[in-house]
Amino acid sequence: MKKTLAILVFAASVSLMAFTNKPADEKFTVDTQKSTVTWIGRKVTGEHTGTIKLAGGTLVLNGGSLKSGMFDINMNSITTTDLQGEYAQKLIGHLQSDDFFSTAKNPVSRFVITKVAPAGPNVVNVTGDLTIKGITKPVTFPATVKKEGNAVVAVAKGVKVDRTLYDIRYGSKSFFESIGDKAIDNDFELAINLLATK
Repeated sequence: MKKTLAILVFAASVSLMAFTNKPADEKFTVDTQKSTVTWIGRKVTGEHTGTIKLAGGTLVLNGGSLKSGMFDINMNSITTTDLQGEYAQKLIGHLQSDDFFSTAKNPVSRFVITKVAPAGPNVVNVTGDLTIKGITKPVTFPATVKKEGNAVVAVAKGVKVDRTLYDIRYGSKSFFESIGDKAIDNDFELAINLLATK
């Protein structure tokens, strides 16, 4: 009886130690002024590039590793970096229109992390739900995540998004076969650089 009691006490102590030594979640708030998102949209005759601002977000780490997170994108902040003047304004206006992102009706897009898988030193494969124009689809991409003191830097390049999944069909050969050299690629790419602090 005493031996059984001793084993139970030992097991309880080990369980308690394991529980108390479990690292706590650390929540970091995305700095929207120091974080950047750039985009590339390609077409038969070339490409356009630009930036878009974040509206907020958080990253949660556990034991120094990314656990979860989310960020919002201000769709009305979209700009182009390869055009100037009236040409830039024309493109921005078109991207904000119902042909593309319908920013008056859908001013915010959101990405919510649903899964994080280790892929190497400071590298993870991130899967999450991306919502654009009220439509949510899963997206997966590799990212580098580093904790530096009370800050976290998360970088992802070449994040491909199929715009047609979000009912953005303008200029797509998938829907307009005879469009010829006016065709625009279904995929656009994002480069995401997040700085989050406590």
